[in-house]
Amino acid sequence: MWLPRLSTDRIERGLATRDNKTPHIIAAPSESALRLTAVNNAATALGLKPGMPLADARAMFPSIEVMEADAEADLRVLEAVSDWIDRYTPLAGLDTPDGLLLDVTGCAHLFGGEAAMARDLIERLARQGFHARATVADSVGCAWAVARYGDVTVIPRGETVAAMLPLPVAALRVEPKTAAALARMGLKCVADIAGQPRAPFAARFGDGLLRRLDQALGCAGEPITPRLPLPSAMAERRFPDPIAREDDVLGTIEQLAHELGRVLERRGEGARVIALALFRADGAVHRLEIGTGAPLREASRVKRLFEDRLAVLGDAADPGFGFDMIRLSALVTERCDPVQTGLAGSDQSEELAHLIDRLGARFGLRRVTRPVAQDTHIPEYAVAAMPAHAAVRAVPAPICAGQDSLSPVRPIKLFERPEPIDAIAEVPDGPPVRFRWRHVMHQVRRVEGPERIAMEWWRDDRGNKLTRDYFRVESGIGARVWLYREGLFGSETPRPRWYLHGLFA
Repeated sequence: MWLPRLSTDRIERGLATRDNKTPHIIAAPSESALRLTAVNNAATALGLKPGMPLADARAMFPSIEVMEADAEADLRVLEAVSDWIDRYTPLAGLDTPDGLLLDVTGCAHLFGGEAAMARDLIERLARQGFHARATVADSVGCAWAVARYGDVTVIPRGETVAAMLPLPVAALRVEPKTAAALARMGLKCVADIAGQPRAPFAARFGDGLLRRLDQALGCAGEPITPRLPLPSAMAERRFPDPIAREDDVLGTIEQLAHELGRVLERRGEGARVIALALFRADGAVHRLEIGTGAPLREASRVKRLFEDRLAVLGDAADPGFGFDMIRLSALVTERCDPVQTGLAGSDQSEELAHLIDRLGARFGLRRVTRPVAQDTHIPEYAVAAMPAHAAVRAVPAPICAGQDSLSPVRPIKLFERPEPIDAIAEVPDGPPVRFRWRHVMHQVRRVEGPERIAMEWWRDDRGNKLTRDYFRVESGIGARVWLYREGLFGSETPRPRWYLHGLFA
């Protein structure tokens, strides 16, 4: 599909009133001069065309309004059109700067055939203010060439070569310099090249010209890179009259989830990432994604997750004049075998997974984490925050066999960075009797320890491998803290330092 007036259409769509009779031209630097890059139909009627020097255009029409080219804005519009075209086929790729490549295999019959599909696409884009031309062919190169240089909507199967031969050489998507050199040689159309020996062309122009020729004639394949990921399974619903009520949207999501679940159940799979696409009647598209902590195919839970997600978005998912199509897709799937449920009670792990999914739908999956024990004895590295939706089985923290108290082995709150304190001990290697923390002096009432922890040599970048002696301390005012002395007297440091690492209560 080709959008020949993409740049000027973008500008005219942004005007308060669309005026097709006013000439609009866009200019950009090219070859040390300003040249026209895009013109609308009114400017074309005046004899202006892309590639013309801006000075010539001003000489012909001194009062004509000139606008600067904005490639980034054009790309954003092209991406928006690509998102909208997803309603016709999920395999749509960008053909910058002004085209799209669509694979409509197996999709055309849903719209009454290839010709009816192309006609419907062009008419819908025209109502949105875009000029478009579309061609359906067996090869990407042939569809590209005929859309720009021909006037046929559908090339019948097996007639690719006949459609390409009368077209100019530029239809092969070669560089302008190559097309100009071929024209000087008297080779102006594809037929002049197709019947000639290939070796001289390869020696003169390299393999690029022959590769483009083979792709256009269907002799060589050319893949389409989709802009959006292809779903593993999907279900969609089209409406003759757009819907806007939230209950209708959620009811449709549940129905689509039932259809999607049946497909996944036959495969023995469940969805881990589910995408929802809401196509508005005015061409805008809202896309939502949710992740799950375990493979999911229950329709009621899928509906509840998207209900939470839509509640967070609010006006960001405004239906406008309504949605005329809704699509539910499973982007990532995993094996999901049937589970034998017990008779004694409910499965708490399943309920916990659903709770994590709901929290992730509301706050984002990255914001929902859970602590997971790590294989290390260093306190600050013993637990890591992992995404809660990841299928990671938390390992419980090891229990110290020599513990002489019922209080927790590790504090309830562990500081990210230990806070330095001033402490006094009766003997150099003994527990503290008093300490100052945050400008408050604490008298030690009870103490347990030490618990000696040696640092891992590979974690210390500065070469300081000091031993820590940890003490569980209760102060006279009831504070229960976790202190440690860093370094052993004499063997490691002449003056150890004290730190407070966490709070028990």
